[in-house]
Amino acid sequence: MAEATTKPKVAIIGGTGYGGAELCRLLLAHPGVELSRVTSIDHVGEPLEAVHQNLHRTGLRFEDIEPRDAADGMDVVFLALPHKVSATLAPELAALSARVIDLSGDFRLRDAQAYARFYGQAHPHPELLGSFVYGLPELQRESIVGATRVASPGCFATTIALGLLPLAHAGLLSGAIHTVAATGSSGSGAYASAGTHHPLRASNLKIYKALEHQHTPEIEQTLRDAQAKGGHAGDFSLQFVPVSAPLPRGILANSFVQVPAEIDAARVRALFESYYEGAAFVRLLGDGGRQAEVVAIKGSMWADLSWTVGAVVDGRRQLLVTSALDNLVKGGAGQAVQSMNLVLGLPETQGIDAPALWP
Repeated sequence: MAEATTKPKVAIIGGTGYGGAELCRLLLAHPGVELSRVTSIDHVGEPLEAVHQNLHRTGLRFEDIEPRDAADGMDVVFLALPHKVSATLAPELAALSARVIDLSGDFRLRDAQAYARFYGQAHPHPELLGSFVYGLPELQRESIVGATRVASPGCFATTIALGLLPLAHAGLLSGAIHTVAATGSSGSGAYASAGTHHPLRASNLKIYKALEHQHTPEIEQTLRDAQAKGGHAGDFSLQFVPVSAPLPRGILANSFVQVPAEIDAARVRALFESYYEGAAFVRLLGDGGRQAEVVAIKGSMWADLSWTVGAVVDGRRQLLVTSALDNLVKGGAGQAVQSMNLVLGLPETQGIDAPALWP
């Protein structure tokens, strides 16, 4: 008789927010791992399902214990903590034997000055910037496999970068890229503020952090890495305007790019098809057909990409790339689980390949 195999044990540190809730939902149903521990400073001692009411009886309760103790006996630890909190744990993280996947922005950037500018304070451990693998499988799959420390990308960063990676890899980005992206309220976290309170948001559209959003340097860094992988170097900048939209989930990003005049519709399609060949969760809708929209990806890992090839103006082809994904799944917890699968040598899509909710 074959011996039963022991599943890798997983812990979540910071499990009461929306990111933690989505991690719980995905990991509890994951056939390849065992969710064994969830910590929080809130709702201590309460069952997970008392807070995340979508869950069945899990047998787990929120624990208030130190990260080193939470990681004891675990194979993988997810950090679902607010920005600037994970950074303070850097010395403890360095000592852990468990693999660490951080959902905050604290270890995504390699530039300490960019972190200080966009996150509003100096990083407490700048020497560790660059020590985490950036967890975007469509760019860094080989580096994620077997990694011990992964910085999972931001939701806007994933949405916008996925739309532009093929162009960056081909060396076609130059000058200013203009992106306007609308996001659902869950991206603002589980606790309401004046700007996210439902009576105000449900009937409103507004911009925020225009040209100053913290995902801007992350996206630029990611696209420059894609340029380098393609053997190119170019001077470009991202002019990014986020929009607060009256929906709970989803991001829709529109990126306006000028490319050489000879880049026609057939060439654009070929670039996207070549770059995303074999990509587990990217769907190419193309030019002139169905456009990317949030209702088609809600609750799923799918990232939908469409594009519109415009006229040549002043010697440059006008190109609009539209991308859509669920900010809590492919833009958050689901992508972190995708990295976990790669880290542990599990099938990349295991536990996260459910279809989207409709409508």
